[in-house]
Amino acid sequence: MLNGYEREFVYVYGAVSPFPGELDWRICSDMNTRRMNGFLEQVSCAHPQDFIIMILDGASSHRGKQLVVPENIRLLPLPAYSPELNPQEHLWDEIREKEFPNRVFNSLKAVKKQLRSGLRRMATEHARVRSISAWPWIIQLNLKAH
Repeated sequence: MLNGYEREFVYVYGAVSPFPGELDWRICSDMNTRRMNGFLEQVSCAHPQDFIIMILDGASSHRGKQLVVPENIRLLPLPAYSPELNPQEHLWDEIREKEFPNRVFNSLKAVKKQLRSGLRRMATEHARVRSISAWPWIIQLNLKAH
């Protein structure tokens, strides 16, 4: 008898604007430059009047040669191994804690359904998103930029 696990993955691209507490997200079945291009376009179209500085980790899909960055977005990479500098990471922690505590799912479809529900809920809760991501130094930078 062979005991083993089969792994399936789901990926979420996310961008948070800490000051207003806004969250943009996209669930994908894979993570690659094509998916990142789609997410960048989604964010750009959702905020056409804004100039967006998007802070990114070092994932290969964030720096591929085929990456197409919309005119109103600039990408700013984080130093290697510094997820604590990215407020989006704290939102992922919140999603894991609130939407998936001690849960077992029968299928990836059920995981995606729960994830989608949690992300939709979080995206409407601007005060909650702000409380998680609007760190004092980020707010100070934002205020100095205006």
